[in-house]
Amino acid sequence: MNTHLTTSAEENYLKAIFKIAEKEPGPVLTNALAAEMGTSAASATDMLKRLSDKQLVAYEKYRGVTLSETGNRIATDLIRKHRLWEVFLVDKLGFAWDEVHFFAEQLEHIQGEHLSERLDDFLGHPRFDPHGDPIPDAQGKWIRRTQTRLLTLTPGQRGIVTGVDDHSPSFLQYLAELGLSLGAELEVLERTAYDQSAKVRIGEREAVLSEKVGQNLFVRII
Repeated sequence: MNTHLTTSAEENYLKAIFKIAEKEPGPVLTNALAAEMGTSAASATDMLKRLSDKQLVAYEKYRGVTLSETGNRIATDLIRKHRLWEVFLVDKLGFAWDEVHFFAEQLEHIQGEHLSERLDDFLGHPRFDPHGDPIPDAQGKWIRRTQTRLLTLTPGQRGIVTGVDDHSPSFLQYLAELGLSLGAELEVLERTAYDQSAKVRIGEREAVLSEKVGQNLFVRII
């Protein structure tokens, strides 16, 4: 639970720092954070100073920023709420997986001591959101599973779709058109050495997937 007085903008920065550091461990550089937030480096620096004053981050000019224990807890709680709300929107309200991010971005900032726990109970304690991302539990612990990027599969290998690394609506809509939702099974038939595109079989149909798709689609090899 977030017991600090933080604004939605501050919370969004904490979450962005967490996500960048998750992919590239170590201090997060200001320019990378600014790019993630779609703002200027100067604006990002001003925000980092505010977060540092609240002891939510450790910030050193030119060296980057890391989350404090409290900042990390707030970011994890935000991600937990965001992903629980996405499950609710898809499973209970019938939204498509490409429609829910915007709404969850708003809902994750709702404060309430027991909201996450009640939502989690209502949903049956889901472990993953509609995009295959793990949902941290009430203690902030994460579930990890064995998966790999489709790009690593060679001809003859089969996999089950477990998640995506690109959450943009256009990418999710493209996958849906191909029938590549979570749980879908595919087989790599051919891979082109020149551009790493892959010809795959999805059910009864075949499709050619680009290297970019292969990089952004997670599968569990079967």
